[in-house]
Amino acid sequence: MYVVDEEKENREIVNSYRRLLRKAKPFLKDDDARQIRKAFKLAVKAHEGMRRKSGEPYIYHPLAVAEICVEEIGLGTTSIIAALLHDVVEDTDYSLDDIRHSVGERVARIIDGLTKISGVFEYGSSGQAENFRKMLLTLSDDVRVILIKLADRLHNMRTLDSMPQHKQLKIASETIFLYAPLAHRLGLYAIKSELEDLYLKYSEADVYKEIVDKISATKESRDRFIKRFIRPIQQALNEHGFKFTIKGRTKSVYSILSKMRKKDIPFEEVYDLFAIRIIIDTPLENEKAACWQVYSIVTDFYNPNPDRLRDWISTPKANGYESLHTTVMSREGRWVEVQIRTKRMDEIAEKGFAAHWKYKDSPGQRGKGLEAWIASVRSMLESNDSSAIDFVDEFRTNLYQDEVFVFTPNGDLKTLPYGATALDFAFEVHTEVGLTCIGAKVNQKLVPLNYRLQNGDQVEILTSSKQKPSEDWLRFVVSSKARTGIKHGLRDEIRRTADLGKEIVARKLKQLKVKMTTETYNQLTDFFGFKSTTDFLYQVGKGQIEPRELKRFKEALEAKKPVRRARAIADVKSLHKEFEAKGRSEDILFIGEDMDIVDYKMAQCCNPIPGDDVFGFVTVSDGIKIHRTSCPNAPELLSSHGHRVVKAKWASRHEKSFIADLEIIGTDRVGLINDVTRIISGEHNVNMRSITVDTDTGIFEGIISLYIDNQTSLKELIKQLENVEGVVKVTRKKRTFTHTTIEQAKK
Repeated sequence: MYVVDEEKENREIVNSYRRLLRKAKPFLKDDDARQIRKAFKLAVKAHEGMRRKSGEPYIYHPLAVAEICVEEIGLGTTSIIAALLHDVVEDTDYSLDDIRHSVGERVARIIDGLTKISGVFEYGSSGQAENFRKMLLTLSDDVRVILIKLADRLHNMRTLDSMPQHKQLKIASETIFLYAPLAHRLGLYAIKSELEDLYLKYSEADVYKEIVDKISATKESRDRFIKRFIRPIQQALNEHGFKFTIKGRTKSVYSILSKMRKKDIPFEEVYDLFAIRIIIDTPLENEKAACWQVYSIVTDFYNPNPDRLRDWISTPKANGYESLHTTVMSREGRWVEVQIRTKRMDEIAEKGFAAHWKYKDSPGQRGKGLEAWIASVRSMLESNDSSAIDFVDEFRTNLYQDEVFVFTPNGDLKTLPYGATALDFAFEVHTEVGLTCIGAKVNQKLVPLNYRLQNGDQVEILTSSKQKPSEDWLRFVVSSKARTGIKHGLRDEIRRTADLGKEIVARKLKQLKVKMTTETYNQLTDFFGFKSTTDFLYQVGKGQIEPRELKRFKEALEAKKPVRRARAIADVKSLHKEFEAKGRSEDILFIGEDMDIVDYKMAQCCNPIPGDDVFGFVTVSDGIKIHRTSCPNAPELLSSHGHRVVKAKWASRHEKSFIADLEIIGTDRVGLINDVTRIISGEHNVNMRSITVDTDTGIFEGIISLYIDNQTSLKELIKQLENVEGVVKVTRKKRTFTHTTIEQAKK
């Protein structure tokens, strides 16, 4: 229980406010301090008596968000005021007009962008997605809305311990799905890394703790190694008269785990566990030459890996990131990543967009990538008429992508997402060029529309006034600008084709003597499995659905079979109306807010077993499906469809078997298979569903599918199998994740 000490709390509130002013002092002008004090007093009054889940006064939160804005992002007075008041309209009786009257129109606009949409959303929509789209609508006017939202999310993640587990999982999934990629795209690498680590802390707590413990255990030896490594570099830099600092930086827990899983290696085999960062203080006009001089000094002592040189100084990343990266071999035989940058570059790398604007008058291409990205988001928002969920999906695909650098025939540099095609390039030049594109010349050679561009390609687009956009184009373009342009180009054609389809359906229904009503069209749409009537009519117009197939629809009507799909369960609140509680003797799950026993199915994408951390997801037509919290589909389901997520907890461990797949790797020997199967079937009495074994040049690899009772039994079995002579590693195999499985998970 939280014991209230009001005097202590008031002291802490005042101290936090004074600390905020001290950190903001270097850039405060004229009347700024008075305006901040006015906003602070308004926030204190508005949130009076309100407390967070932890029991602390609510005002702690806006003060902390304002401090993050100043210290970790580098924002100014307007952002401090907006951060202090960001929850006032949403959580108190104060209106936007009250804010506008008190602190002005500019702050009110920012707060409006940060305020969630109230009301009930129709089925098939998502509150989270609608609010995210609303927030992005302000991006083109004022990027500070997004930056303050990231500060708000960071503080919420830092204080997530006080929330119940199912809320932790939902908020963490939203964070990894949308906010960490957004921080990455805006160049906020420190915030992006912390958000990713905090996500892992709450979604896979055991894995997170294991890696943190291993990093801590190796800290002393790592520090000694870093000192030995940088000693000769420091001496040489001093001799050349450089002003510099050198930092040793351990990779984030999330990036270490990502590498372990991507390469299927243990922690001990992650060779680039840390990086050395050399930050030099040099005039702007001398930056590039100075960085390359430092690179030359580093490679005088250590041999570089030629495949790992990255020059983001000559061609900065689209989010403004500039640095020179190389990986060199130390004298102990370990690879070490070395990052070389200036103080200006480092500030942009740490504080992203806000720092970029501080240096926006710098010469050259610096910062243009960010401005171009914001322009593309503005274009996407203005022209996008799809659902909020589809919009967020499309927006997100362009956040984490690497880039490819190509040139126009005149030698102008264009930056596109990695995997971009000649058609993406055409749309980057102009939408009309993309819509009439028939091919391209890359490095003077003719290539098709779907040719994937490589760094350094010079591209010339070929057009024809007779060309029309095709649906097939959507299969290979990767940029949001191209996808949006193609969809708009197709819209008129889709409307014409759908009108043709409507005429065909009307004639056939008249012939079949079926009455044409809106309900009939809705039934037809559901009967043929389409999301909208327009989609159905378009396929008829294209000839994909033959008129004679409508006869099956009439037969279903005459047989009085249901021609509509099962009514969808819209959200968790309707759950208890849809399922009747049942008592069971086998393994069961308690599901929902009241922990009732209801029908459920196990999701095929992650195959949960008793003992796994799980959640329930209310599907459109297949009841509740149970997913592991570490399921690859979990972040999207929890972030974009939180209204369909229910709590789920294993209630007992009676005898019932679940399928689990084990991957075994080792060195081949006579009798190995016999030893493995003896432990599985003999000592553990586990039934095997299937076993697949492959050997090549003495290496043994096998996939064993078996029926297991619970997670504890599985862990014991894995531990014993790893002790078999010749077995190197045994892991629980993850299912392959594709876009299809996320769509199936929702149905």
